Amino acid sequence: MKILLIFSFLVLTTIGYSQNASDRKNIAWNNFNQGLNQARTSGKKILIDVYTDWCTWCKKMDAVTYSDGIIQDYLQKNYIIVKLNAEGDEKVNYAGQTLSAAEFAKGMGVTGYPATLFLKSNGDPITVLPGYSEPKMFIHVLSFIGENHFEKEKFSDYLDKKGVKH
Repeated sequence: MKILLIFSFLVLTTIGYSQNASDRKNIAWNNFNQGLNQARTSGKKILIDVYTDWCTWCKKMDAVTYSDGIIQDYLQKNYIIVKLNAEGDEKVNYAGQTLSAAEFAKGMGVTGYPATLFLKSNGDPITVLPGYSEPKMFIHVLSFIGENHFEKEKFSDYLDKKGVKH
């Protein structure tokens, strides 16, 4: 009987996970210029996923972090999201200049990939987060910046208040 209950739990958990995974939506990424314009009119902050085609960690960020339902919901409600291939042909219009994606990324302090740039709705930089982030920590980064905690406290203090180990 105990084995049957455990098996039933595993089957139901697997079915629930499959349904949740299939319910996930793809994120509607903007190009840089569209995103900046949308942010200005919406007042939302901008998240820019800076990537390259050859970057393994960039692909993991897409497959694991950006496909997480909680991450997707938070991004949709609180950010204008942009995907920027640092080695692509896209030209970005920023601060009255037309730049290549690589020039823009370098000017924002990106030194490796993936990198996540956060900008205010007017395009002013907030910070750059280098590297891959697991969803469980990334959601805290998103809320720390999205809810303006960065203006009044350090990230480590924010995590301590939330009871998150870091």
